Amino acid sequence: MKKLFFLLCACSLSGAALGAGPEANIVPRPASVVPGEGTFTLTASTVIGTGRDARLQNVAELFAEAVEPVLGGRMKSAAGGAVNLTTDDTLAAEAYVLEITPSGVSVRGGTAQGVFYGLQSLRQLVVNGCGVLPAVTVKDRPFFGHRGGMLDSGRYFWTPDQVKEFIDILALHKMNRFHWHLTEDQGWRIEIKKYPELTRVGSVRRETIVGHYANSTEYDGTPYGGFYTQKEIREIVQYAADRFITVIPEIELPGHAVAALASYPWLGCRGEGYEVRTRWGISPEVYCPGKETTFGFLQDVFTEVLALFPSEYIHIGGDECPKESWKTCPMCQQRIKDEGLKDEFELQSYTVRRMEKWLGEHGRKIIGWDEILQGGLAPNAKVMSWLGEEGGIEAARQRHEAVMAPHSRYYLDYYQADPETEAICMGDLVTLRTMYEYNPVPDVLTETEKPYIIGVEGCVWTEYMPDPARVEYMAWPRMTAIAESGWSSANKDWEGFTRRLEHHFGRLDALRVGYCRAFYNPLITLHKDSAYTRVATIEIDAPDTEIRYTLDGSEPTAMSTLYTQPFVVNRSQEIRAVALRNGRPVGAVMSKKMN
Repeated sequence: MKKLFFLLCACSLSGAALGAGPEANIVPRPASVVPGEGTFTLTASTVIGTGRDARLQNVAELFAEAVEPVLGGRMKSAAGGAVNLTTDDTLAAEAYVLEITPSGVSVRGGTAQGVFYGLQSLRQLVVNGCGVLPAVTVKDRPFFGHRGGMLDSGRYFWTPDQVKEFIDILALHKMNRFHWHLTEDQGWRIEIKKYPELTRVGSVRRETIVGHYANSTEYDGTPYGGFYTQKEIREIVQYAADRFITVIPEIELPGHAVAALASYPWLGCRGEGYEVRTRWGISPEVYCPGKETTFGFLQDVFTEVLALFPSEYIHIGGDECPKESWKTCPMCQQRIKDEGLKDEFELQSYTVRRMEKWLGEHGRKIIGWDEILQGGLAPNAKVMSWLGEEGGIEAARQRHEAVMAPHSRYYLDYYQADPETEAICMGDLVTLRTMYEYNPVPDVLTETEKPYIIGVEGCVWTEYMPDPARVEYMAWPRMTAIAESGWSSANKDWEGFTRRLEHHFGRLDALRVGYCRAFYNPLITLHKDSAYTRVATIEIDAPDTEIRYTLDGSEPTAMSTLYTQPFVVNRSQEIRAVALRNGRPVGAVMSKKMN
């Protein structure tokens, strides 16, 4: 369930505290903000006017619930009130206009969804100002239609309440797609009534690898499992829909299928000897597309999936599918021959195309990772580009829609701070600034091709996130940066974002979101100068700070050396650095020794 605010706001009537500055301290950044004069105070007794519109009544109730801990009581709705909600068909569906004057508040949206987004902006101002709102006019609409966050439930199972909490935070950031990764080599998480072994067998692995999969041989010896009943899934889908978020389920094929093969061995080329995978990485064991029974199984599974998820698109994965088993499988080779396919890559394309055709006959479309381009793209497929930009570029040039989720920019299982100071991650360093400054519309595309890039998505892969606290730490605030790229791509500003983010941290604190605070920590990087020396650079994201450092291992203070430019260090020195604001530390002391 949604976490409620638990902190009291530090109230101030200053423009900075109230968010009355040029950007109103709202995230994602609004398209237009015009400050006014004076303030309006929202209290628990303030009435929300919704007319007789049931959808507006619903969004009013969600808003009242969200701000109740701040106001000390639940606002009520009626036909009219000091906070007036209306729809305006002259506005785009997701657009809104928020007007705050000393006499009241007006939120107009193109639809109830637009009103909901206007209320998310209002909610942010309420939290920061403890109900005292700056007079302001905000006119806003999103840049992209797809603004998504993905949660991997295949590696680790998240309870329905934990999933709802994730959805809540996406909604606060005006994101409108929840991509739910439900099947993996390490666990099948969705109840399929026709195939009960998928959850009886496939949802449980006998143990889990400890450490990084690339070099570890240690396991915890503890069975791990969990799955969602169809009743729970329906509740989550409705919960998301109430917050104008579409849930896109991902059912992986033809690879990442070991949990299914362990449940029903006849689905694989070998036909026996499968076990739910206990380590991360890519398995060579995949679905056998040479068997008609495989397609019968997949169609049966998707029949139940479609009944649970009303989304236009169904994610079919398509990534990281080794083809060695197909090369030695007589049935796969016969399929290649019978269908006139060139090779195993075209066999993968055949598999994807066949499922795309079946889903199309049932009123749905597919989205998949880059690899669905291999062997030819299915006619109505949408590409989610993860390997880099190339998949998205190729899709756009073929006049197919693409969502940008490049791993080097939008994967949230990568390090966000100095790897020497962080718990184990998948790899590479992708900082908040890196994510924010990435342009999801590649410059190489023509003006005709660029509109086919229809959105962005941040991906939370959970191999090294065994609990919700770790998910929150890895996802936020980097997902905030992705949300702003999705909503405000044509209007992004790093310096402005850093100022607004500091106000946003207070909102995340109030929601008890355990986000990463590396924003306030210096990042020390050593570049090779010679065999005995290195050139040190120190960077900080937080604005209005200075960096002080020492080289003798002592704690840096306001009297320590001020960092102004890169400098040379040798093997005998240890750098210790801290960021200060007005002479006081704002983050942790970071250190680095030469290897």
